[in-house]
Amino acid sequence: MKTQNKRLLQRAYIVLIFGFMYLPIAVLIAYSFNENKSRTVFSGFTLDWYRSLFHNEMILSALGLSLVLALVSSVLATVLGTLATIGINSMSRRTQLIVNNISYVPVVNPEIITGVSLMLLFVLLQKAGIGGEGGIFGWFTLLIAHITFNVPYVIFNVGPKLRQLDPSLYNAALDLGCTPRQAFFKVILPQLTPAILSAFLICLTYSIDDFMISYFNCGTMQTLPIAIYSMTRKKVSPEINALSAIIFLVILAIILISNHMDSRAYRRNQVAIRKGAAEA
Repeated sequence: MKTQNKRLLQRAYIVLIFGFMYLPIAVLIAYSFNENKSRTVFSGFTLDWYRSLFHNEMILSALGLSLVLALVSSVLATVLGTLATIGINSMSRRTQLIVNNISYVPVVNPEIITGVSLMLLFVLLQKAGIGGEGGIFGWFTLLIAHITFNVPYVIFNVGPKLRQLDPSLYNAALDLGCTPRQAFFKVILPQLTPAILSAFLICLTYSIDDFMISYFNCGTMQTLPIAIYSMTRKKVSPEINALSAIIFLVILAIILISNHMDSRAYRRNQVAIRKGAAEA
């Protein structure tokens, strides 16, 4: 009896937690089909907001900027962060500790401080004559800002994986005839690939989602979060609900496809292991 009650409580707790996380998203998706602009009354089903979304140049422009910015900044931050991690790993333990602590500061630092400090730096550069008549603020400052706050996440994602690797792997590859470049790209890098990919996805997510740092360093450009914030002064269009629903479904599809591919790879590995054991 006690076991049954415990299981019921566990299931109720799981339902409550998942309901708390996903019920707001379900409401958002439902209201993306609402016939009118009301956020409290569902008057009827329509696809008009999805149609008008693809004709709203302001939203599409902001979305395009966010996606391109996120992709470029994530790639550059992942490359720079991975190279930085390899450099840090070659230092003495005491120096590693100091550098890692310094690298951790931007992660725990409030975003508003990071955003304002970067803005002040860019203002000083602009006063020094960099940027010409149009000023320095714009794509360049957005890109630098996003790379800056993404690099620490790469360091702390790739660093632990690199430290877990057997140090003799690299030397063994050299002893077997690899050049230093071949030893890195064919032995070390494949071991780090899952952590690097994970770091890239984290950077991509944070970059698309960022508002505070982008707001202080965007100049006249508008990322999607800034465009949505500008709408809140009047009223957020239901087109944003439609866009949010599409983004959620795309991310859900990517997760499901990724999990399916991982499951297939795991099953293939298990079959290969059993076949090898049978042949032995």
